[in-house]
Amino acid sequence: MSRVMVGLSGGVDSAVAAYLLKTAGHDVTCCFMRNWDSALNNDTLGNPTLNDDICPQEKDYNDARKVAKILDLPLERVDYIKEYWDDVFQNFITEYQKGRTPNPDILCNKYIKFDAFLNYAIDRGFDYIATGHYCRNGSYAGEAALLKAFDTNKDQTYFLAQVKQEAIAKTLFPLGEIDKTKVRMIAHELGLNVADKKDSTGICFIGERNFRQFLKNYIPMKSGNIIDIETKEVIGKHEGVYYYTIGQRKGFNVGGNRGPYFCVGKDVYKNELYLATKDDQNWLYSDACLITDLNLISKPSSDIFDCEAKFRYRQSLNPVSVKLLEGQRAMIYFKDRLKAVTPGQQAVLYLDDFCLGGGVIDKIYLDGKDKDEILNSYLNS
Repeated sequence: MSRVMVGLSGGVDSAVAAYLLKTAGHDVTCCFMRNWDSALNNDTLGNPTLNDDICPQEKDYNDARKVAKILDLPLERVDYIKEYWDDVFQNFITEYQKGRTPNPDILCNKYIKFDAFLNYAIDRGFDYIATGHYCRNGSYAGEAALLKAFDTNKDQTYFLAQVKQEAIAKTLFPLGEIDKTKVRMIAHELGLNVADKKDSTGICFIGERNFRQFLKNYIPMKSGNIIDIETKEVIGKHEGVYYYTIGQRKGFNVGGNRGPYFCVGKDVYKNELYLATKDDQNWLYSDACLITDLNLISKPSSDIFDCEAKFRYRQSLNPVSVKLLEGQRAMIYFKDRLKAVTPGQQAVLYLDDFCLGGGVIDKIYLDGKDKDEILNSYLNS
């Protein structure tokens, strides 16, 4: 029998994970992680209609308490507000200021759940931690590995690509072999208060609030020109290039009759946003990218290998070739041109069912040329 500390989030997935571990005979303790303080971080500044009721953490904690009581399991509570601010949120803001599109949920897993929380559990004598993620433990070349979930529609390995191999070895994933329908059914059979609770979406510290309004509290609005990439004409004004992402199709205050438009680029120094129409969306395509901060959970035997990759969570797998470089970097070459591969997001690598790991998309290329340089050259011609 192992001692296992389960990260109990207040949702149905982690609740059922705790139950499955208990019924398997493990000595289970639950722990609720509090990572954000709305009042401390002043995220309601400038919008008096926002209040802490919108931030779901206290409600989640109360739900977790009820789950622990029903399952007759002890529940602890630990704060990682400072760690989250330093390692996750500051990175989130810095990346947006560079004009990139970060994924803070991936950093939360890397620095909070599978680092700070794992160390907390190990220091207290636990053998493993466990979460409600949909993925599986496995073995690759004799070492612990991360595999896609049985429920491919819910598979969450994309969000765990930055977790260290050593942490995967110390983590249990009880939901890896079952699907969401089964999880809901178990929760109903147990009479859990969270059986029908809606899955959380978006970024945890933003909740249901307007994302752009939230971001304005940390990155001041600075209006600038919106430019039609084909005509090079100014067609409107934006509120700040930081608030837009490559491939975005809505939210532009533009005139003219060439729309609808897509965001195909931005220049944070010139404070310009570049749009193209559907007929001109070749600007969105690329055939290679450079990734940094590469984390390999499982490493193929060669520094050059073929596999598959995702560049967004809900994207289909794409065949690619990978060349590992020094300094936790790699070049990824796409077998086919891909649309809206975006700097700041994660490229996650897969080999069959194995999630090999991933890294941050730093630069994108087309025909061997940096896409930013192609765009700037065209605009200056």
